[in-house]
Amino acid sequence: MKKPMQEKSRSGRPGAKAGARPGAKGAPKSGAKPGGGFGARQHRKGADKDDGAKPAARTFRKPAEAKAPSRKPSGSENAYAKPGWNPAADAPRTEARPTKPDAASAVQMLVVTADEDGMRLDRWFKRRVPDLSLGHLNKIVRTGQVRVDGARAQTSTRLTEGVTVRVPPLQMSEPDVASPAVKKYVTSPDDARTIKQMVLFEDKHVMVLNKPFGLAVQGGSGTTRHIDGMLMGMASESGDRPVLVHRLDRDTSGVLLIAKTRKMASDLGEIFRSRQARKIYWAVVEGVPKPSQGRISLFLAKGPGMGDLRGPRRPGEAPAGARRDPEKMRVARHGEEDAQHSVTYYAVVDKVAPRLAWLSMKPITGRTHQLRAHAEAIGHPIIGDPKYGERSENDPRRTDPLRAVPAAVEHKLHLLARRLILPHPKGGTIDVTAPLPSHMQATFDLFGFDVKTHDPIEDAPEE
Repeated sequence: MKKPMQEKSRSGRPGAKAGARPGAKGAPKSGAKPGGGFGARQHRKGADKDDGAKPAARTFRKPAEAKAPSRKPSGSENAYAKPGWNPAADAPRTEARPTKPDAASAVQMLVVTADEDGMRLDRWFKRRVPDLSLGHLNKIVRTGQVRVDGARAQTSTRLTEGVTVRVPPLQMSEPDVASPAVKKYVTSPDDARTIKQMVLFEDKHVMVLNKPFGLAVQGGSGTTRHIDGMLMGMASESGDRPVLVHRLDRDTSGVLLIAKTRKMASDLGEIFRSRQARKIYWAVVEGVPKPSQGRISLFLAKGPGMGDLRGPRRPGEAPAGARRDPEKMRVARHGEEDAQHSVTYYAVVDKVAPRLAWLSMKPITGRTHQLRAHAEAIGHPIIGDPKYGERSENDPRRTDPLRAVPAAVEHKLHLLARRLILPHPKGGTIDVTAPLPSHMQATFDLFGFDVKTHDPIEDAPEE
């Protein structure tokens, strides 16, 4: 029998209004708890404003009404075609192969190939012109110099096979000596063997890896070893190589899906975008969330030090307006620029009250750092999180020996991509579970948590 749920107020304490109309039959009295498992919501500032409804507790087993899927163009349909536009009038059309744009040339018209189908425009440019700076790409896209079948596009535009991309003359800027350089990955003979040791499942189309703690998925400043680079060691003689389908944070362990061809990566990417993939994460958090099962719905936006917002730095100089750790997501309000809606279901599987709890989490959306930001927003950060788990030294959860996390718990991020379930593009279902990393296994052993315990998140809604 599920425990009654409560809506969290802005301050994070129980006592929010119930969803029933005042005076309606069965409406709870002031202060009464609304019923309903995963229907309960955790709210902070900028919380859920779906379809203009007021943030209120909702009770449901299953959604009362199926959400109509948004229509997407089929592969044969031109999503960007502009009536009457003729690419031949602008520049000669190249043959359909992955041609590298010439930076010094005039306007070029390049055709998207089959293995690039479904790729984002910015990633398409990254593949074709690896040395093109993100800033210059953003400029030529924003000013309309880049066109997809004659129509203006965004860096996030998805390309389909056969469409033509207008590429203007490109300016390759000199590297900024004040900024940390992203080093080109140098493959090692051991890379392919290391990848093989991570495999949880494999067929001729996909691989599912058990990504270890501390290993980056993609490169960046100061990153010398990462899975994307290691996959280069598995490239065929023709240059084809396995491709990442999704990403995990460096310190998150667990299930990571790899496609063996670009076409398979495109098919799997569409499955993720249409939310057919079901992801379950396990975390150990500080304190015990109340209610024990609920729905977190927030708008998230990048902090001032993330992505395109990261400004240039001089040696020894912090960016203007920087916080102690600006490279993190922040809770935003609906309507703010770059604010994206995010939804996560959670359930307490086991606990050692009031110190910590084993949480199972099911993200419906896939925003950057979503689970980590959501855990912090409800007042229960994930143990070992260096970005979202910091507390002041005089915080009661640090000073009270009855509430503090025991020193025996290793200070590493306790977040595991436990399970991934999705339809296989070639038929059947991919269903893979990852084991606990060593530091989480030690914590489970310390407090007697049993991995065979029923996971309540399996009963959570799918949207």
